[in-house]
Amino acid sequence: MNLFSQRKGLKPVKSIIQVDSMDTALRNSLWNTLSIFYWQQLKERVSLKLAYNHNMNILLTNIWLNYFKYPIDTLSDHWPSTHNQIKKYFFECQWYEVYDFIEYIANDSAIYADIAEIKEFINFCNVILEREVSAYRFVDLKITQITSETEIAEIEEALEQENYLKPVATHLEQALNLLADRKLPDYKNSIKESISAVEAICQLIAGKDKITLGQALGEIEKKVRLHPALKKAFISLYGYTSDAEGIRHALLEESNLKFEDAKFILVSCSAFVNYLKSKALEAGISL
Repeated sequence: MNLFSQRKGLKPVKSIIQVDSMDTALRNSLWNTLSIFYWQQLKERVSLKLAYNHNMNILLTNIWLNYFKYPIDTLSDHWPSTHNQIKKYFFECQWYEVYDFIEYIANDSAIYADIAEIKEFINFCNVILEREVSAYRFVDLKITQITSETEIAEIEEALEQENYLKPVATHLEQALNLLADRKLPDYKNSIKESISAVEAICQLIAGKDKITLGQALGEIEKKVRLHPALKKAFISLYGYTSDAEGIRHALLEESNLKFEDAKFILVSCSAFVNYLKSKALEAGISL
């Protein structure tokens, strides 16, 4: 369920798609991932020496030496104390340091641990990052930003519409909400809302509210300078959303759409809305 601030577009897009922040749910989920894949190997063990786990001892030693850069004699043999020290750091550090820590563990483990286990850890992290709408993913062994500042800016600009363009912003707000619903994301209908925003602004500029996107773009060409290649690209995109995965017509089979698909369409449609608005204003069309 989306909160009031998200539904009304009052919460910054950067917060909805977590770019330079990390909410409690995401931090907790990443800690739980570490617990499942690493810390539980030492569960109910008091002494690291009495319950020797070779890989975990290497990992903890390397964390102390190379990540924390603490004196090695401060690494306690008492596992509950060591666990609490790591946990305290994890929940008090900056959001980007959480990503540093997760990335370090994946890379360090890849040197001596089973590569299949590392891949499973990375895949699990990526599931969490997608579920919590993080702007980052593991790509190989590196955490990489998949949602850029430019993409965020395009969405935010497209959401700031007034007067006759408010219906356009409403479609984009709904597309964002459906994309960012952390309990039940609806990528199919998010894409539908994104392309509906483009349809809406095209109909407004064309001055006709019951024509298709292709027809509207043809009308717009008579009023503003629209590059033929750009027109063709969006007609093709409209065709994709009309056919792919049953977005605009019901199909019985389950959709295979993912976050990246819906985000790409949202960013592309937001950018096209901004472009069309500027072109219309340039041509003296009042919106």
